[in-house]
This record gives sequence, C-alpha cells and structure tokens, in this order.
Amino acid sequence: MLKRSLLALSIITILSGCSLDGDDGAAGATGPAGDAGQPGKSVPRELSIEVVGRFNTGIYGKSAAEIVQFHKASNSAFAINAADNQIEVIALANLPVAAVGNGITDDSLSSVPFTFADSVSVKDAAGNDITVALGEANSIAIYGDLLAIAVAAPVKTDNGAVLFYSLNASGVGTLVKAVAAGALPDMLTFTPDGSKVLVANEGEPDTDYNADPEGSISVISLTDGIPADVAQTINLTTDIVFSSDLLSAGDYDTDAKRRALLQTAGVKFAGPAGTTVAQDLEPEYITVAADSKKAWVSLQEANAIGIIDLEAMTIEVKALGVKDWGQYLIDYTNEDEVASFRKLPNVYGLYQPDSIASYQWNGATFIVSANEGDSRDWDAYSEDIRAADIIDPDELNKTFSTELQALYDATGGDDGLGRLKVTAALVDPDNDGVVEKLYAYGGRSFSIWDQNVNMVYDSGDDFGRISAAILGNNFNSAHTENKGDNRSDDKGGEPEAIDVGTIEGRTYAFIAQERSGDLFVYDVTNPFQASFVSHYINRNFSADFELDDDLAEPCDTAEGMDCTEVPLAGDLGPESIKFVPAADSPNGNPLLLIGNEVSGSVTVYQVTEL
Repeated sequence: MLKRSLLALSIITILSGCSLDGDDGAAGATGPAGDAGQPGKSVPRELSIEVVGRFNTGIYGKSAAEIVQFHKASNSAFAINAADNQIEVIALANLPVAAVGNGITDDSLSSVPFTFADSVSVKDAAGNDITVALGEANSIAIYGDLLAIAVAAPVKTDNGAVLFYSLNASGVGTLVKAVAAGALPDMLTFTPDGSKVLVANEGEPDTDYNADPEGSISVISLTDGIPADVAQTINLTTDIVFSSDLLSAGDYDTDAKRRALLQTAGVKFAGPAGTTVAQDLEPEYITVAADSKKAWVSLQEANAIGIIDLEAMTIEVKALGVKDWGQYLIDYTNEDEVASFRKLPNVYGLYQPDSIASYQWNGATFIVSANEGDSRDWDAYSEDIRAADIIDPDELNKTFSTELQALYDATGGDDGLGRLKVTAALVDPDNDGVVEKLYAYGGRSFSIWDQNVNMVYDSGDDFGRISAAILGNNFNSAHTENKGDNRSDDKGGEPEAIDVGTIEGRTYAFIAQERSGDLFVYDVTNPFQASFVSHYINRNFSADFELDDDLAEPCDTAEGMDCTEVPLAGDLGPESIKFVPAADSPNGNPLLLIGNEVSGSVTVYQVTEL
C-alpha cells in the first residue's frame, strides 16, 4: 500500500505542474524582440527573363549559330558557326546586369574565330595512323578546360572524328588529339566525372539510300584529361539488351528478333525493305546520370529513348508511346491562318524528342525531353504524307473508318484534318484497307521521364495554347518568314532545345521552339508537380522578310527571297540552350545562352527571381 501511495503521489505531483513547490516569484523583465522572420516564397516563383547581350554573325539561314557551350576560365560562350565551319568564341567578361536597350536588334557582343584543320590523323582499330578528311562541326562540349568537337566527314555517310583541344584562360585552344568516331557524329557530351566523352553517331543514309551506315554510340575514355587513342563502340545490334526477365538472350539474338520485339513494344521503324535495326535507329542526343554510370540517348525518328549502361556497355531501347490528341487541344491546319484548336479522337502524336537533359530528385535521375518530331524523308524513301493523301485515289487509296471519316468531314476535309502531316509507316497496320488511326509527328510539348523511361509528366497542349494566347495569330509561325499559323499542319512550334538549371534552390526546365521561337520555363523541382512559370520570345513579327534555308543562298533575290529586314526580326530558329549557373556566370546571375541557327545569332538571357 505504501508503494502505491507514493506512486499515486508522484503522478499527482507531475499532473499538477509542480503544485507542491513554493509560490512563484515576480515576473521577469521582457526580453528583446527576436529577428523578423523571412517572408515565405510562393511556388512556382516568378522569374525575370532579360536579354543582357547578343552576338550576330550577319549570316542568315545557314546555321551560323547552332550548338552553344560555356567556358568558365575565359568567360566565353562557344558557338558553332556551320556557315563558316568555325567556332565563335564570344566574350562575356563584361556582360552587364541590366537588360540591353533592344534585345531584338542588340549587337553588343563580339567574337574571335576558333578554327580547325580540314584533316586530322587518328588511330584505326589496329593502332595504325590514318588521315581522315573533316567536314562540318556538328557539336561541341566543354569540361573544365578541355574542348571536344564532333566533326562529320565531308561525305556524311563516312566516319567522322572528335577533336580534343586544351583551352587557355583566353579560350585559345591547343590540339590534344583526334579520335575516330562513327558516321555523322551529331552530338557529344562529357560524363559528369570527366572520365568519358559519349558521341551520338546518327548514321543518316544518303538521300538515294546508296549508303546507309549504322547508328552507334562512341565512348572515348579519358585519363587525366587525355583521350584514349581509339573509341569503344556501343552498337545497335548485339549490344542491344532487354531487361525483362520474361526474355532470354536467345529471344533477341538476331536482327529479325530484335526488330519484332521493338516493333511490338511501339518503336517506329521507317525505311526501305531490307534495312536493319541499327540502320533505322539514329542516335540524336545524349544526357548522362550524375554518377556517370548510365546515360540516355534520344532515338528521335523511332520515337524511343535508349538507356546506356556505361559499365556493361549495352543499350536498352524503350518506346515512348503516343499522345492522344483526343484528350488535348491541337491546331492541325494552316489553311485558316488563325489560332484554332479542337480535340481529335483517333489522332495520336509521336513524342519523338530531339534534345534531352537530366537532373536529380530524391537521388533518382529524371530525363526531360523536347518533343520536336521528325520524319524519314529522303528521295529514295519518305514516310511523310498528309492525312488527305491516305484517301486520295492517286496516293494511298485507302478508306477511313466511319469515326475517322466523320472527324475528317467535321474539321473541313482537305483543308482541315486533311492538312495534318502524318506518318505513312503506321497507316493501316493490318493492311485491310481501312485506316482507324492517324499518327502525327512530335508531341508539341516537353516531357519528364523517370530513369526507366516511364512518363512522369507531359506539358500536354500548354505550348500551343500559351503561345496563341500571347502571340495571337502569329503563333506557330515559320522561322523563315513572319507567317502565323504556318506550322500548325506540321509539328506546331517544334520544341527543339532544352536544358535544366537551378535558381535559388528551385530546378527549372528551359524549352525553346525552333520554328516559332518561343521560350517556355517550367518549375520541375519535383518532377511529379511540374508547373508552368514563364514565356518569352525575342522576335519581331512586324518585320517583313522571307528566306529559304534549303537554298544554297537562303537570301537569293533571284528566287524571290528578301532578307532586308531579317536584322529587325530578332532571333529565328533556336537550336540549342546552355544554362550557366550563377556561381559560374560572368555577371553573377544565372544565364541562358541560346544559339539561333536561322538568324545566326547567339542571345544571352539573364534569368532571376522577381
């Protein structure tokens, strides 16, 4: 009983808040006020986008400003000038923090040309020195003070090379070594640890299909900044693997088996009869995981992304699926010359990304893709048709299903849905003469994918609706003239370039549209809660001009072209984006470097929180 009484007394004492103590003393003096708390920041945060510098080559329609990179030691932007086959080294050391007076016509930045030889010596597989001729530079990458340049052969179906230069504090380069690569090395990148350079060898055919090289990935190892003499190759034949435990190696040990599996999974193949998987898969753009062990490569025309295992030296090809335009709004015709949208049941979009980038969230890698779209369109083979061609007796001479015919009629027939560019490669797969579905090029969006290439987010119809709301009937304009709605029947504004970067602790995706010139910014910090932040365009739609970048002389007046007002038009044809974080920036603020291939300009944007 005594123990129970003491226990009860202890509990009562605790619950009574020390009621057995003596009386409380007098209240003490009031302490000093604490520091004021910081106001919270809303998400998504508003960003200010300003042009703080611009370089203009004065060369129009000839890809005079394509891929851009940044060299910190020299405070320079490096940009490929394909027209002069050199690299422009653009000084940014004195970049202002205030916006320029007129971002559209600004010409405040200057460059020094960086040139390279028209032939180099490389080692072949046997270790012998051979001389290879060089054509145009396609891509550049910079890691510290090491510059890598991907250069195609003069004949694009021949093997190209990668040139390595050591850069000094002024951005001047000294050749370190040249390494042979595959056919048409179209893009290259360093791994984050600097141990490798990965090269996407696109392997396009010539237009008559007399030569059709295989696509491949070249892997060039680096030791203390010195590249290996010979690249390793990840091929798109025996190096293709399938991760499913439902398959054994014997299920994909021939080209026919690999094609059947990939096609069943949704990979699009388009080419003449007899082509191989490796010939039809054309690597486009590579991004690498933060740990440098995995990479991802866009296989644009095939509507797929390849997962590269850099330890096993294998690649797994994952189909991206399709966008249901019955669930989103799309402008599908250029005939009305106005921004007009509707949903299109039984019409689908192939995502077909061009540029891709990656970032980390919760320790996992996520890939962002600019879903441009592209077709195989050569003299000897083309999949490119309009919807109207499918039922034209002089073309494919097929019949639409009842539902598709009703939609075709409701949209205006030949001048409506009939204008939409679609692929012939996926028309009537059961060959019964009746077409139930149409497949258009590109997603007209950007997407986020997880590391296994499962979709996490897609911007849906944002780009079209936002651009139309801001630009009115100027939206979906071509980049060769100011003609609104011009690209609605094709691939819309064509999301082309993408990069990601962190500003004040938030991660953003920056996406530029090649044809219309729009720049879209999304907060992708949490990939499962991505949100639109801002739209910007550095273009003057009042300028009156017309050029043709398919001509040898895009501004040829004999062909009816007139480039007189192109200098007043602003930036045309954004091809690439490079984000420069504040810690590396010459003016202390985050920057975007954008290369515009049609206007031949490189524009520097400052991106800060409002």
